[in-house]
Amino acid sequence: MSSETPFQINVPDEKLSTLRAKLELATFPDELQDAGWKYGSPLVDMKRLTERWKNQYDWRKHEKEINEKLPMFTRNIDVDGFDTLNIHYVHKKSETVDAIPLLFCHGWPGSFWEVMKILPLLTASAPEHPSFHVAHKLMIALGYNEYVTQGGDWGCLITRKMASVYGGRHHKAWHTNMPVAKVPTWKSPLFFLSFLLTPWSTEEKAGIERTKWFHAKGQGYSAQQSTQPQTSVMVSLIALLACLLGSTRNWSFGQTITIVLTWISLYWFSRAGPAASLRIYFELREDCEDIGRDPTIPMGASFFPKELIVLPAAWLRQSNNVVSESHHKTGGHFAATERPEELVQDVRKMFAKGSPAFAIVPGRTGYA
Repeated sequence: MSSETPFQINVPDEKLSTLRAKLELATFPDELQDAGWKYGSPLVDMKRLTERWKNQYDWRKHEKEINEKLPMFTRNIDVDGFDTLNIHYVHKKSETVDAIPLLFCHGWPGSFWEVMKILPLLTASAPEHPSFHVAHKLMIALGYNEYVTQGGDWGCLITRKMASVYGGRHHKAWHTNMPVAKVPTWKSPLFFLSFLLTPWSTEEKAGIERTKWFHAKGQGYSAQQSTQPQTSVMVSLIALLACLLGSTRNWSFGQTITIVLTWISLYWFSRAGPAASLRIYFELREDCEDIGRDPTIPMGASFFPKELIVLPAAWLRQSNNVVSESHHKTGGHFAATERPEELVQDVRKMFAKGSPAFAIVPGRTGYA
């Protein structure tokens, strides 16, 4: 097995010059009067962000911050059915010797950068809460034969699959901030009858409406990326900006302009380019239709109101071993950047003393 190699981001000056030239030559579509957000990202916001990106945003400042705050590495990993993959990841150990190994797995249009705010909180040592060794995307190669996971978006589906395949042997427990539940059907008569007879709470009604909105009006990007990712508009700089601006606006309670531009820049400057991140939709589209066998290992769930899919917690409990559950009044799809303290508190609560998942990883309680 190969050793890890320290990694630093260092975008060549010529790429920055090319980006600036593309922004200078940017053209925009027309727009209907008073269109607002009805047709997508408004033209006035697109032009404002393009101007900010071109003349005010300092990539070198944020590149330096990422390099200083995130201990990044690369390592070659042999994956069954594929060639050897050179994996980029973040790995930070807590000062607590018995810290719990935790895999944080992000989704799209997120990136490894999402771990920035929660990394110091998770690895912090204190007698009143558990601490974690945090790694991104790989565990066994780092020597963690037993571990827990946290993920949202694709990270939820990936860690759920891991819980089904490796649950108990390696994967000991999982937590998600995008809890996906199976809808009641007559295949489970008692559960379906309960669904018909139990009135929904105000929170559950809002969640159902949110889910209906996403299925009806929020999945255009997914339809294209899961069928023809190579022809995606993501290869266009301005289209990339429009896409991520819309996602951060519609899927959260708001992100700063700086966060949006840093997020976009990471995609644009990535080794394989922005379109490479889309292929997971095409490769796994059938797996998304069948999320597989229900995991049996302990599960924790955080419910945020502006998540894309917000289903009743009772549905989740029906087919999962839910041992920890938290409901929040604000927050959305990008919880790690939008509500980092709340998310970390939820993870700590799941593995704290007195929880059913306490000391779930043998020899690693998380406490100093």
